[in-house]
Parts: sequence; structure tokens; C-alpha cells
Amino acid sequence: MRTRDFGRTGRRVSDIGFGAWAIGADWGHVEPDDAVAALNEALDKGVTFIDTADVYGDGRSEQLIAQVLKARGGERPFVATKAGRRLPKQTVEGYTAENLSAWTDRSLKNLGVETLDLVQLHCPPTALYHRAEVFGRLDDLVTAGKIRAYGVSVEKVEEAMMALDYPGVASVQIIFNIFRQKPIEAFFKAAQDKKVAIIARVPLASGLLSGKFKPDTVFEPSDHRQYNRHGEAFDVGETFSGVSYAEGLKAVEAIRPLVGGDISMAQFALRWILMFDAVTVAIPGAKNAAQARANADAASLPALSPDVMTELKSIYDRDIRPSVHQRW
Repeated sequence: MRTRDFGRTGRRVSDIGFGAWAIGADWGHVEPDDAVAALNEALDKGVTFIDTADVYGDGRSEQLIAQVLKARGGERPFVATKAGRRLPKQTVEGYTAENLSAWTDRSLKNLGVETLDLVQLHCPPTALYHRAEVFGRLDDLVTAGKIRAYGVSVEKVEEAMMALDYPGVASVQIIFNIFRQKPIEAFFKAAQDKKVAIIARVPLASGLLSGKFKPDTVFEPSDHRQYNRHGEAFDVGETFSGVSYAEGLKAVEAIRPLVGGDISMAQFALRWILMFDAVTVAIPGAKNAAQARANADAASLPALSPDVMTELKSIYDRDIRPSVHQRW
């Protein structure tokens, strides 16, 4: 497993991480034993970065991570969590010192640690990026020893760029995959210039880029790919990266001939992300050990050729860009 510097933190992490949303909730049912097996397999394969959030299964994801790490012992991986989505309604006013401290305390308990490696504001309102006092409250949590560093998880490139104005921001988590290429244009260089880590989330476009779905694929009612197709529960960009299901399937078929050898389309899509040096870590999810193993193996694949990279850009420009590029 290759490693990359995690911004200015002094830590290095594997370039393929483990996204722990799926083992918490919103991706259909996952048995606890399968979740534990997925985490163990990822760690056995050399993954040293885990991303979770306090709302994933109302703490279930954090608690499962704590269970696995306690059982394994030894050197701990870098565990990033998020805060802010426990608010009943997203408002800037909800990000008080009291709430931020309470959310942090809850994650400390769930993860069984005295200090959190990284706390990320969990897709807060755009207006928050104009409120320096919120970031000051995060600085206070660092000073208090509750967190080592903080960052943000964003919906829009615009928000990512604004976050870079705050010197305490150590990382930005942003949707980046073959279907969401806008961050390449300006954000990547800006983040590199400020030595801010980039966490590439939704790297497989909610599984579309696995190439396994069909027009008649049925998702469980508890799976956001069923209930959030049009943004009914949260930002539609979180589901299939905001691409309509039919358009996404069409683009997948254009990509399929480019996938060579014995690798899967999912591994191909992850290797595409790692072609960009600005990306620190990609965080695919896994609901079982086999998925975790395949994700981790993508890190050791050879680089994609310039011709393949060019063709993927052409597919994006033709089939995806018109409907997503300016929205996020």
C-alpha cells in the first residue's frame, strides 16, 4: 500500500482508505460480522485511514471501528470523523461552541479515545464559511486536546475554496470520481499550495462505477440509492454523484471497454483517482471483506495510460459534464 502525506499534520496515510458510511447505515442492511470482517480485511491489507461520522447509524459506525481497533491492538490507523449533522435542521447558528464540544465528546466516547485524530464539519451550510468564529471554536477544541486537527466535508467546490482561507483547516473532503471532475480545475492546486489534505469521497459514484448495476437493479428501501434519487433526504449529489441513474449507466458502458486485464471497473475507477497527486486518500466503502480486499488492491495497480485518461475526460465532457459540472 502506497502512502501520502496527510497535509500539514505530519502523518502519512494509505492512499486507499476505508469509508465507513456503509457499515453504519443508509446502504442497505449490513450484518455486524460482515462490517467487522470488512474493517479487519482493509487493515490487514495495509489501509491506515478510516473515515466515519457521528451520524452513520447514529454512532454505530464509530462503535464498530472502536470494537475492531480495540481487539486488534497495536498501532492505530488515522481515524477521521465528522460533526454537524446531528442538528435537526442545518443552520449556521447551530454550530455553537456547546454543540461542537458535545458532538466531539460523543465521538470520543464512541471511538474509545482521549483525542480524535480529525474532526470534519459535515457538509455545513455554505454561509458557515463566512463565519470565522466557528473555525475559532474548532481551534479551541485543538487547544483543549480533544482533537488533533480539523477539516471540512463539502458539497461544492466553491465551499472547498472558501475553506482554504482558514489556516487551521487541515483537510477538505470532497466528492471526486470519474463522474465528478470539477475539483481538478482550480481546487487541487490551491489545496496543494496550502498543504491541505484532500479526501476523495464517493469515489465509485455510489457504486455506479463498479459497473455492476443494471436498469432493473433493485435497492433496499433503507439504501439512499433508493430513497434519495432526487435529493429527498439530503443533497442529491451524495447519491450517484448527482448523475441520473440512466445517464450514469450509459456512461458506464462507454467506460467499460477501457478497463483492461483482470481488474474490476471499481478498481479501475479508484486507480483513476490516484492518478492525481493532489489527492491524499480515496475512501471507498465496503460492506464485506471481499469488497474491502478489492478496494485495497486497487492501490497497487499500474498507472493508467495517457490515452485512457484522455478518453475518460472525453466521456465526462460528453455524457456527464452538462448535468453536473456547474451544480457542485
